[in-house]
Amino acid sequence: MSAEATPGFRSLLARAWARVGRAAGFVLWYAREVSGENGYKHYLDAYVARHGCSHGAMSEREYWRDKTDRQDREPQARCC
Repeated sequence: MSAEATPGFRSLLARAWARVGRAAGFVLWYAREVSGENGYKHYLDAYVARHGCSHGAMSEREYWRDKTDRQDREPQARCC
């Protein structure tokens, strides 16, 4: 019987792939947080928490336009 056929090996391999998946998910989350890509999601979460629903919230396009306009009006130290 080969090592690949044993249930213990399959279990070990499955756990290893699960860890790789979690690590990849963390790296993706971190990159989105650092780059600001999750900004609209955070805005929407805060809006819903304040108002109880997402009705009346800015669209994603409006959010990013407002954010860049605000940064142009009130420049702050930022990387780019």
